[in-house]
Amino acid sequence: MKRIFPDFAYGDGPRAGCWWDETVAPVEHPVLRGDVRCDVAIVGAGFTGLSAALTLARAGASVVVLDANRAGWGASGRNGGFCCLGGGMASDASLDRRFGRAGRLEWRRAEVAAVAYVGQLAASLGLDIDRHSQGETCVLHKPGLLPVFEGEAARIEENYGVVPTFLGADQMRDAGMAGPFHGAMTIPVGFGLNPGKLLCGVLSAALSAGAQIYDQSPATRVAGTTVETPGGRVHADRVIVSTNGYSSEDIPAAMAARYMPAQSTVLVTRPITAQERAQQGWTSDQMAYDSRNLLHYFRLMPDGRFLFGMRGGLRSSPAAEDAARRALMRDFRAMFPEWAGVDVTHCWSGMVCLARNLLPFVGALPGQSGVLAGFAYHGNGVAMGMFSGSILADLALGRAPALYPQAMRTPARRFPFGAARRIVMPPVYAALNVLDR
Repeated sequence: MKRIFPDFAYGDGPRAGCWWDETVAPVEHPVLRGDVRCDVAIVGAGFTGLSAALTLARAGASVVVLDANRAGWGASGRNGGFCCLGGGMASDASLDRRFGRAGRLEWRRAEVAAVAYVGQLAASLGLDIDRHSQGETCVLHKPGLLPVFEGEAARIEENYGVVPTFLGADQMRDAGMAGPFHGAMTIPVGFGLNPGKLLCGVLSAALSAGAQIYDQSPATRVAGTTVETPGGRVHADRVIVSTNGYSSEDIPAAMAARYMPAQSTVLVTRPITAQERAQQGWTSDQMAYDSRNLLHYFRLMPDGRFLFGMRGGLRSSPAAEDAARRALMRDFRAMFPEWAGVDVTHCWSGMVCLARNLLPFVGALPGQSGVLAGFAYHGNGVAMGMFSGSILADLALGRAPALYPQAMRTPARRFPFGAARRIVMPPVYAALNVLDR
């Protein structure tokens, strides 16, 4: 495999300390040995791959899922657990220019449908995923953004068919969201969850439906629709690549330079007492994020622990990981000073995935007959990754997806500089940091 980050990024170091691993029992699957035949081979056992596997198996297709480590080892098992609108970062103006107003609204409907898909699937499977939060709240980190905030209501209502609610700075404490904020806006779509519990539930359902899952079986080559691993080969009619931020430049070759991994770091505290919550003034169970470009995201979980995450890591090494975790701790304690003495019991990082056109890609890879892919959810893969998996399954079965926006069908453009494309990120992040001040 040809990956663009150092080996440390793809090892256990960044994942060490992941809270979700404490909440679900590990499930081991065999290593692929020898040759097997199936209708669809799936590379990557995260939300996209397992959602596709479940849909395919339920439709009667034979499915083999391969993972380089184990199911959910990548971003699907180490994210912040925000099931919310998103999946892309393209503006309305950009969407209108590329796809027209109708195309933009079709994409926005897909964002809403993705959240509903996860909720409905979890309910149909009877999963306890620690669901909470009535939508998602954005908090203003500086007062100068207030006019922009106030102008958002009409756009949100047009795009998503819902009406946001607003809180002024003086109302936030009464709502249990006190902090160094200058207002808040809640969009009533989305919920928080335990991603480990969701993933394990979907994995179990896929296995029960007949899917075969193989751990420690990295794809080393995709030749046509045959996937090779160190221990064997999978001969399939269709291949789905669902490795997202953990993709490789040559698995298959058409993936090269079409994705940009970027680091996100998360911490979880010990359970915070009711008295401590009241002292800080944050008692709400709303999942929230701030208005920075390199945003912070946070939520009080049902067991009283507080989760706090941050985007922005550019390097991957033991020293860089330590630096990212220290920066995260610093920002957490600055934003919630009354909790400066609260123990942080878990901290970890993982890769989100960006695309040059700021939209996810779901469909047939250019120049790779019979090979489909879904990737680039821009840090919102819980909903959009699962939804994309269902679309990929329909495509592999030759069915027309019920909702498949043109915005998701447009192949991801390659980043400049090929395997060295990470060099574009420091100046981009530096500019975003200046805007965030």
